[in-house]
Amino acid sequence: MDELYGAGVALVTPFHSDGSIDFDGLKRVIEHQIKGGMDYLVSLGTTGETATLTEDERKAVWKFTAEVVAGRVPLVAGIGGNSTAEVVHQLQSVDHRDYVAILSVSPYYNKPTQEGIYRHYKAIAAASPLPVILYNVPGRTGSNVSPETTARLAHEVDNIVATKEASGSFDQFSKIMRDKPADFLLISGDDPATLPMMALGAAGIISVVANAFPAEVAQLAKLCLENNYVEARKIHSKLIRITELCFAEGNPAGVKEILRQLGICGPTVRLPLAEGSNQLSDMIRDELKKIA
Repeated sequence: MDELYGAGVALVTPFHSDGSIDFDGLKRVIEHQIKGGMDYLVSLGTTGETATLTEDERKAVWKFTAEVVAGRVPLVAGIGGNSTAEVVHQLQSVDHRDYVAILSVSPYYNKPTQEGIYRHYKAIAAASPLPVILYNVPGRTGSNVSPETTARLAHEVDNIVATKEASGSFDQFSKIMRDKPADFLLISGDDPATLPMMALGAAGIISVVANAFPAEVAQLAKLCLENNYVEARKIHSKLIRITELCFAEGNPAGVKEILRQLGICGPTVRLPLAEGSNQLSDMIRDELKKIA
């Protein structure tokens, strides 16, 4: 999966103030990513507020994204959930011809055992027409995909090709790197951890902050792949504060406020999320002046 090396972005889904999808805004976001040199785009991951979209809206976003991208960069589709049967249904009912892989978050809320997680992903892989990227984000799902389960799936299931890791545990990252097959990819799912994870051998990042700063994130990943950590650290340091602000009041409220101030799309999010506060907006404005 050479397409998954370097910098990917978990695209936001822009909304109009009435809550409907802003497809013109989404087009601007996509063009901003391609102009900035992102290696691939992820449509409808967590940052895309997928949990608040209807099935018809999800299909419309995937179709529109593929039409706008028009083959210029690889595309990954986010398809996950806490019902294995429903995820399998989505995989079988969506047109994936313009996509290279599926990103599937581990089941949330249910708190399955490791055996349950293993069986969940085996069922998804069996149903998927495309290679599957695991997505481990315990802070959101309430359960962790252990390094042992990751390695088990990586070795036993041919079309499970990578994991997006957002556990925050470098012990876990190290064990995955030690135990995985040579061609299985570890991908950072946490912007602040990108540089140190790539120093361990990760293939890249699926980023949130890249929605606003694609050129910087793409260059950071490129420098890390070239083992040029001296220059990579400069970009890492530049992005520390703005990344903090991205997540200060929840994702994607922070990055959507940044995109608003950059003139790319509006700040609207769907309930139960709420737009960023005036205080956050002021802090973002001050930081943008510093890093412009």
